[in-house]
Amino acid sequence: MIISADAAHDARKIRQYNRNRGIRSNIPVNRRSWIHPKRGRPFWFDPELYKKRSAIERFFSWIEAFKKVTPRYERYEHSFLGLIRLACAMMIWRILG
Repeated sequence: MIISADAAHDARKIRQYNRNRGIRSNIPVNRRSWIHPKRGRPFWFDPELYKKRSAIERFFSWIEAFKKVTPRYERYEHSFLGLIRLACAMMIWRILG
């Protein structure tokens, strides 16, 4: 499993937490957070995988435009998924329409 996060989540504790659970961290190194430069092997980072993260973030910002979907008042997961599908259909209709 791989987690992609922005540079604000570049912390030793977060990387260690993920490593202990067998999760790879795809986080760019935030040079401003290091007091002393890290020596040794650099952290793994895949820029192509990181670019895909922005598509997901744009999707969630689109979904937040629908006020009913954001707070999630639905009791069941399938009704929430139905609202997300309806919101996606509305967005496609706006773009194509």
